Amino acid sequence: MQINLIKKTEYHSPSKGAMDLKEVIQEIAFFISEEPKNKYQIIIGTVSNGGPVLEFVTALIIYRVGRGGRYFWKRSKQKKVPTLRDKIYQEVAFSVATAQEILENLKTQIKKDLISPYDLEIHIDVGEKGKTRNMIKEVVAIVKGNGFNVKTKPNAYGASNVADKYT
Repeated sequence: MQINLIKKTEYHSPSKGAMDLKEVIQEIAFFISEEPKNKYQIIIGTVSNGGPVLEFVTALIIYRVGRGGRYFWKRSKQKKVPTLRDKIYQEVAFSVATAQEILENLKTQIKKDLISPYDLEIHIDVGEKGKTRNMIKEVVAIVKGNGFNVKTKPNAYGASNVADKYT
């Protein structure tokens, strides 16, 4: 699965503004270090909007289970893809690539037992209702094949609510 980016921008935080990946990783590590005995989840979801150039927004959420969280988002642009299927595949590809990048960088910042691939969920903007219902098994298999947990609508709030807020 190839991602043809036109422009990949930095992350944004509602409270801290523009941040690069290193700053996001430091912020996540600090958030975890404040209460290291709690359980944490990382949630990643991507959505896109139409037009001659597709804009993809990927949300990255660090959730302190039962005690709140923080989120970051980034916008990427890509030439328009021909079909809805291709667009959903690209959303999944952005989420999987972000998950791999985040885990790789977090390994150097926090203890390995605090966050594992099993504590990471990818939220996909597909569901039983609507045009994407026939794709659920395919895209779920892609995410699981990359070693991550997956949620679809209506439980995919990382994509459907957080990322969608910025499209």
